[in-house]
Amino acid sequence: MDISHIPDGPGCYLMRDASGTVIYVGKAKDLKARVSQYFRPHTSDTRAKIPSLVALVRSIDYIASSSEREALLTERQLIYKLQPFFNEIWKDSKSYPYLKITREDFPRLVFTRRKLRDGAEYFGPYPKVEPVRRLLSYLVRIKFINLRRCRWDFGLLRPLSQRKIKACLYYHTGQCPSPCAGGISAGDYGQFVARAADFLNGDFDRLRRDCLEKMKTHSERLEYEKAAMYRNFLSAFDYLDERVRITRLPDDYLEKAVGRTSAVTELQKKLELRHPPAHIECFDTSHLFGRQAVGSSVCFINGEKNTAHYRRYRIRFENTETGGNDFEMIKETVARRLAQIKRGEGDYPDLIVIDGGPVQLAFAQQAVKEAGVRISLISLAKRLEEIYIPGKELPLRLERNDAGLRLLQALRDEAHRFGISYHRKLRERQAEIQNGGKT
Repeated sequence: MDISHIPDGPGCYLMRDASGTVIYVGKAKDLKARVSQYFRPHTSDTRAKIPSLVALVRSIDYIASSSEREALLTERQLIYKLQPFFNEIWKDSKSYPYLKITREDFPRLVFTRRKLRDGAEYFGPYPKVEPVRRLLSYLVRIKFINLRRCRWDFGLLRPLSQRKIKACLYYHTGQCPSPCAGGISAGDYGQFVARAADFLNGDFDRLRRDCLEKMKTHSERLEYEKAAMYRNFLSAFDYLDERVRITRLPDDYLEKAVGRTSAVTELQKKLELRHPPAHIECFDTSHLFGRQAVGSSVCFINGEKNTAHYRRYRIRFENTETGGNDFEMIKETVARRLAQIKRGEGDYPDLIVIDGGPVQLAFAQQAVKEAGVRISLISLAKRLEEIYIPGKELPLRLERNDAGLRLLQALRDEAHRFGISYHRKLRERQAEIQNGGKT
């Protein structure tokens, strides 16, 4: 089974039989490593279904995710939607738990599997609930989260009876701020609630630093069990800090997601790349007779736009006598983007795409060489949609409906749009200056 098209990031994999039916859905932190385990001669997976499953698999699709947690949620919804034969879990409507701050005069923090429109605040969902439980238990113990833990129904206008207050274990052991007994005002209790909400929204830098210091201290004292506890808390912070994009899969999600990753796979095959070009950046330049020259770079990851890595540049090289030099401009744009990545602004792409022909590609190659990095490059010439590849004399021509070509065209068009919008903004700004600020 050829799995060279599968990347080594988080996501879901879908195994299909000869008819194309999805027979198994799985998730992984590292897709390539996980899928490869199925096809090793002596797999460590001892589940009885594995030999039967592997014998039926004819193709494998994947859906990349931004995090392991997002992959878990996507897997759960795909299994519920597709009902694959070899999946034994998530065939009912069971959902992952949320943390809920109830809507009461004195709110509580509780786990729930149902997200209602009841005015409460919900956080999550949390596919791995155990590390969250352990961390919250610790935060309650040190009273960083100090909300009432009882289930009594009371409020400002509905006081709790003295009999119930005296029977409350949390009240007698000091594990509760006791709003029922007047131990705290509604305003002060509200500050406790706000602190818990801020924490669940990701504001835990101070706590993270505190746990890191305690982990190091216990480790230096050879108190490894305590050090491990704080290490686990740090892992829980990272888990809570993940952002999950998918809340509900639309009807056409599977088709579109697999289509995007199939385009990446097609590019790997057609361009004869060693690895799937999951991370692609495309470069373009724009100018008007050498004036207001700009460069632009856009980024697609797993076939989707990643606007966080979009960049635009005011070109320093301008040749007004000849009306501009597109070749030097593309070289400068690529060089400046690579310099940014070297400084920590993003990761190096798997593939660089240049809008242009063989000469633009050659100048981009110079920029990559001078940067001292090894990145695959191609250029896409618009007139005939020819793909120029370094070291190959003739350009590559793909069918117009080829998924890989459509992905390259989308990148090229997006880079052009992004660059033109910046170029237009500079021209408008220049016109305002020449008109003395009048529009």
